[in-house]
Amino acid sequence: MAETEPGPAAVSPDGAPAAAGSTKRVLLRIGRVTIDRRSIAVSSAIVGLLAGIAWAGTGYRYQAYVDEPARLSGSVPKGERELKQLVSRLDRRSRDLTARLKATAPRGVYIVIDQTQNRLYLKKDDETLLDAKCSAGSGMVLKESVGKKRQWVFDTPRGRFGVLSMLRDPAWAKPDWAFVEEGQPIPSNPADRIETGSLGEYGLYFGNGYMIHGTLYERLLGRAVSHGCIRVGRDDLRKVWANARLGTRIFIY
Repeated sequence: MAETEPGPAAVSPDGAPAAAGSTKRVLLRIGRVTIDRRSIAVSSAIVGLLAGIAWAGTGYRYQAYVDEPARLSGSVPKGERELKQLVSRLDRRSRDLTARLKATAPRGVYIVIDQTQNRLYLKKDDETLLDAKCSAGSGMVLKESVGKKRQWVFDTPRGRFGVLSMLRDPAWAKPDWAFVEEGQPIPSNPADRIETGSLGEYGLYFGNGYMIHGTLYERLLGRAVSHGCIRVGRDDLRKVWANARLGTRIFIY
């Protein structure tokens, strides 16, 4: 049912409402709901636009995914003779690859460190002498809030290294970041940096300040909590020390 509703009353120049010519809006009543015809026109235009998009399409094509069976590459042997020849070729190829892989594998005693699992493996040729928990770098970032405002990232390097020196009862010359981390002033006297007992009984130095050493916090082994060095438990460290030599290769990944 349509009805009219007075619009805003016109006002004469002297401020009095005009008696005639008032603007009226046409309304449409559907049940108890009254709708302005202008709103109906806007809604119809939107519906028409959406219908046009649906008819014309968006430019994308949608297809049901079909999982096709795997296809064999190359020709399939047609007889028993061809099959035996193929098996023979594959067997020779496998032996060749195995020999090449064995030739490139490390020989003698070497150390492998898996940072993802925090495991240290002491190996001799193909034999694993030790599979131990360790702790690699945490990856945390330390920022200096005053002074030079330096920052340090506590990562363990990855790659191939070698034991450069072996130390009994190693002492730790604490770097600047150790004092920043503890909230302590950085000492000017080098002797004030020396700390003993925190690195365990042995240290195997492999360059750029990094070592495999012991720890006072064996309960944390197996977690990435170090400042970059590799921490190992006391008994496991003793076995590494007993088997390692200067030049022993270290593989870290």
